[in-house]
Amino acid sequence: MPTLQETLLAPGIRPHVIADCEDLVDREVTEMSGVTGTAVRLAYKTVRTFDAGHIRAMIESILPSVAEALQPYWAAFTAEFPGGGDFGGYLASREDEVAEALLAITDSRRRASSRATIVKAYNTVRGSAVKHVKAALPALGALVQKYGAT
Repeated sequence: MPTLQETLLAPGIRPHVIADCEDLVDREVTEMSGVTGTAVRLAYKTVRTFDAGHIRAMIESILPSVAEALQPYWAAFTAEFPGGGDFGGYLASREDEVAEALLAITDSRRRASSRATIVKAYNTVRGSAVKHVKAALPALGALVQKYGAT
């Protein structure tokens, strides 16, 4: 069975995964509510205004790391549910560890960034990011399963 890296990063699949990820991020940001949701939407708007292609470029650059971070969960899921199942639900049932594994990727990117505006926007929302990543896990799992099952 191919790894998520092999599947999601395949030349014919990767552009579709990136587009779906960007749609997922847009939807998740739009659906956020409350004070933290407002802060995230403002930070997101700032990033989009400062560099309209930054979100897509970030998705493109972190997709290999995301696939790598999710691979152990995908392998365990496909072993446990060989006939299918709900990968989003599987990720959500392990939300603490999965969210931290994913945020470790963006935290690393923040540390390496020289773009002060982007770093400032990220720092503004990082404290509440775990909650938002956890909320997105079912949709992220469905997206991965859409391509991983092919």
